[in-house]
Amino acid sequence: MSTNKEYMYDDMLVKYLAGEATTDEVDAVLDWVAESLENRKYFDDFSLIWSESKKLEGHTTVKADDAWGRFMDRVALEEGKGQGSDRRTAKQIPLHGLSWVKAAAVLVVMAGAAWIMYTWNGSDSGNILAQTNDKVMIYTLPDGSVVTLNKHSELSYPAHFDGKTRSVALKGEAFFNITPDKAHPFIIDAGNSSVRVVGTSFNVKSRRDVTEVIVETGIVEVTKKERTVRLNPGQKTTVTTANDTPLTESVTDELYNYYRTNEFVCNAVPLYKVVATLNDAYNAQIVIESPRLQTLPLSATFPNESLDNIIDVIGKTFRNEMVVERRDGKVLLKER
Repeated sequence: MSTNKEYMYDDMLVKYLAGEATTDEVDAVLDWVAESLENRKYFDDFSLIWSESKKLEGHTTVKADDAWGRFMDRVALEEGKGQGSDRRTAKQIPLHGLSWVKAAAVLVVMAGAAWIMYTWNGSDSGNILAQTNDKVMIYTLPDGSVVTLNKHSELSYPAHFDGKTRSVALKGEAFFNITPDKAHPFIIDAGNSSVRVVGTSFNVKSRRDVTEVIVETGIVEVTKKERTVRLNPGQKTTVTTANDTPLTESVTDELYNYYRTNEFVCNAVPLYKVVATLNDAYNAQIVIESPRLQTLPLSATFPNESLDNIIDVIGKTFRNEMVVERRDGKVLLKER
């Protein structure tokens, strides 16, 4: 089956993701994806709809046929704005027998179409705004870099990287895996600081006037008011409004990875750090009432655990030192 070099029929992508494509069709999809970063991004977004919509199937009361109709009307409207007749004009998706498609429509309607329509609302002259609410999302940038955006975060980036740098802006938290390009450094505006890299992987958290950068691979430069520190793998810096010069320190735990791995890994981590991460991850109010309990070392791993289960394990681990009390929506860790 031949395919146009400018676009890929979505029904073929459906067959590919469902494992029902022929050998020729598989080759055609892979060749099309490899042709350009734009094709790669479209495929990644399409795959995301596929995986997320399958989770919704059978778990919603929204009328899927109506939702799909509204979604396709909006797609037609967005794609018809000055694009001409040759831009991905064939949306040949057979509805009957493909319940995931209807689930995808429900997903888009429930999310206000924001998490997928951003790819169509961006323009060559403007920036694309990727936002998350209660779900972690993965985005592929125009240069092939991959960003894992934590809950309640925003990433602004251009539809195309032009000029001498690749510049984006972050509010919240994200893990970046940057495509190497020494001629075009990657720069992140993180509020009170600037992060500059060439090709590396690292975590940036910028909330409440505090920016934390943790490096996994490569070298990262963090700058505030023309004062710069260089971070190597296993190092981090925290920039606040009070300090003009970022300070370098070693990373002593893996808690920052929780939203990517869906588990909390604690290797003799002080309890106050664990509590701070849990409060952020679950939007909880856990309070350590005694200073002596702050530094108790916790060694445990919590894969996909509920907050209540984690609190119960902490209470049992330190049962000789503390008691756990739940009151008025708060969890109080009190000295025994």
